[in-house]
Amino acid sequence: MARYRRGYDTGAADAHLAQADPRLAAWMRRIGPLEPDARWRRPFDPVDALARAILYQQLSGKAAATIVGRVEQATGSRRLHADALDRVDDATLRACGVSGNKTLALRDLARREQAGEIPGLRRMSTMHEDEIISALVQVRGIGRWTVQMMLMFRLGRPDVLPADDLGIRKGLQAVDRLEAPPTPRQVLERGQAWAPWRTAASLYLWRIADLASGNKAPTRRSQE
Repeated sequence: MARYRRGYDTGAADAHLAQADPRLAAWMRRIGPLEPDARWRRPFDPVDALARAILYQQLSGKAAATIVGRVEQATGSRRLHADALDRVDDATLRACGVSGNKTLALRDLARREQAGEIPGLRRMSTMHEDEIISALVQVRGIGRWTVQMMLMFRLGRPDVLPADDLGIRKGLQAVDRLEAPPTPRQVLERGQAWAPWRTAASLYLWRIADLASGNKAPTRRSQE
């Protein structure tokens, strides 16, 4: 049975990308090497991460953090899992600022955790990223992008390319000097040369998008 480690060799990724894509390589030299993400080594609870992802959707980071804090206080737990969520009723969640749709999503997440449908870290270590995506997008309110962020920032999978992400598309627009952002399909086609290090390419494209738009500080792409 194949096992997938958390994290990857960023030096090997950079070397491959620099050779495979000269236009991207020019931006990489300007940006400098990206550091490995320390979160790759930290244990985390996938259910808690998904619950927080649900709560952060369509909100600013500050507003979402306030609501998360209220939910933690109401449940009496810093870990948002089924047992904690079952301690509060829907009215309490709504009073914390959780919308009706997000409340339904949290209930579905808790139900699926209790049914054993949410793989834990040990099980994920034997699952291909496509299998993880297929398992987790079954949860109400969890889409492919959310799972891809977990794969990239928490599990450290090396070959993830969120082609639908506007930042990725804008980054590639700058690299290729296009008049408009490429379509997701065009991103996937263009990204074939970056495999098996498409996660690193994505991180560079996000930074390129920031620089091209005049943002000196990196935009936080995931609340994970």
